[in-house]
Amino acid sequence: MPDRMSERIAAELEDSLDEELELEIDDERLGELIEIGEHAAGEGAIDRRTYYKALFQLQRELIKLQDWVAATKAKVVVIFEGRDSAGKGGAIKRITQRLNPRICRVAALSAPSEREKSQWYFQRYVPHLPAGGEIVLFDRSWYNRAGVERVMGFCSEADVEEFFRAVPEFERMLVRSGIILIKYWFSITDEEQQFRFTMRITDPLKQWKLSPMDVESRRRWEAYTKAKEDMLDRTHIPEAPWWIVEAVDKKRARLNCISHLLSQIPYHEIERPPVVLPERVHNPDYHRGPIPEEMYVPAKY
Repeated sequence: MPDRMSERIAAELEDSLDEELELEIDDERLGELIEIGEHAAGEGAIDRRTYYKALFQLQRELIKLQDWVAATKAKVVVIFEGRDSAGKGGAIKRITQRLNPRICRVAALSAPSEREKSQWYFQRYVPHLPAGGEIVLFDRSWYNRAGVERVMGFCSEADVEEFFRAVPEFERMLVRSGIILIKYWFSITDEEQQFRFTMRITDPLKQWKLSPMDVESRRRWEAYTKAKEDMLDRTHIPEAPWWIVEAVDKKRARLNCISHLLSQIPYHEIERPPVVLPERVHNPDYHRGPIPEEMYVPAKY
């Protein structure tokens, strides 16, 4: 019996680790599909064992942060911005992977509807802001106006100027209301984006990530660069500064981002009362009824 229990425990731990391995294998699979010239992103890359050890330690700290947010009714907003394929989604996945989705959730808004276009610009983002005891990660945010909308001509320069006038005050209001606001820009090189886009084109499981807008963004690299520089210059305020994540090395970027995020919030470990399972109630009059065979999912594996 002890050996059998040990095997079950080992299998359970292995299954929990497989979730992370699947994500990492998915990343590595892209690099194995085709060879495209010389690509230096892997040079000096963090070794696998070191990466996993650091990631799991950081995820344990994220759970402590989650408990603190829930216990203190804190409100946290983290903004993830960057070029297409910069690694924002990968970092967000590693943050949320082991957290309670009722406490930590992701806001990834689609393009605005005609009705939303007629509203106050920030209006559609406000409903996604956290209540007490919540963390919201914005996978792109109101900074769309300073980036894709500006570069692709979806708004006027007057709209952009109004945004730059309004956003510092909007964010100061959020901070005064008690929201902890943290903003990250994931930075990659021209060559790295070219490589990642080519990988996505080649991989049928990743092609859905490459929209016509993403493809057009390659042509407008310099316009995006100018827009980014203007955005960082005009919206880097003491109450909500920008933080740049060097993201050519995906694994280092994730670790650095999570570590920095934890350092920005004054959380501490919340003591939990021990959990004790009650005795199972057995009712001698209860008899489990039969379930028709056709209701079961076929055991193909």
